[in-house]
Amino acid sequence: MQIPLRILFIEDHADLAANLADYFETKGHVVDMAMDGVTGLHLALVNDYDIIVLDVMLPGMDGLTVCRKLRQEARQPTPVIMLTARTTLDDKVSGFSSGADDYLIKPFELKELEMRLQALCKRASGRVAHRLLCVADLEFNLDTLRAKRNGHLLELPAIPLKILELLMLRSPGAVERRDIEHTIWGDDPPDSDALRVHMHILRTAIQAHGSTPLLHTLRGIGYRLAEPDGPTS
Repeated sequence: MQIPLRILFIEDHADLAANLADYFETKGHVVDMAMDGVTGLHLALVNDYDIIVLDVMLPGMDGLTVCRKLRQEARQPTPVIMLTARTTLDDKVSGFSSGADDYLIKPFELKELEMRLQALCKRASGRVAHRLLCVADLEFNLDTLRAKRNGHLLELPAIPLKILELLMLRSPGAVERRDIEHTIWGDDPPDSDALRVHMHILRTAIQAHGSTPLLHTLRGIGYRLAEPDGPTS
């Protein structure tokens, strides 16, 4: 049984891109398409895909660079299969060295590509499924360190992001202020206003993409991240 996938194709050849979209959408998959490396990198960073199909020769930014940025800078674990007309061993080594999981030489059969995508996704699903924290419509991927609410990426600095991870791991329980301060700063926390500022940044980011308040202040105690079950502060 074939599993429907959400696929990002980064391919600048218009006819091939159209064929890929038609074939995979007909098979029940959800397809996004980028015609250059810069756009493809942007889509890969702001959306969640099951797999990325990446051409090597692209305008704006080549596929090797795109893959390298996904792996080394964004710590993006999404499986990547590279498409290329290059056939030498050195070319394949370059592709795998940049972080690709598989390599397919052009021209290829669409059925073979689909089978490879399915196989890669099955192998990857066991590695990352348990690394996603969820509270209501808020998600935090521990592998990519990306937080989303209602599908919207939350732009958070490092400290609020660490606080978010702690609150989500303890949800729906309360987390005392001293526990948060010790997690972030160890035995030498700054003045009390520092935590208040970071909590304000975190609350603003969470609330920007959802109507239901999830981050609650427990006066004199600390904070709780959960769906409201009564009056909140």
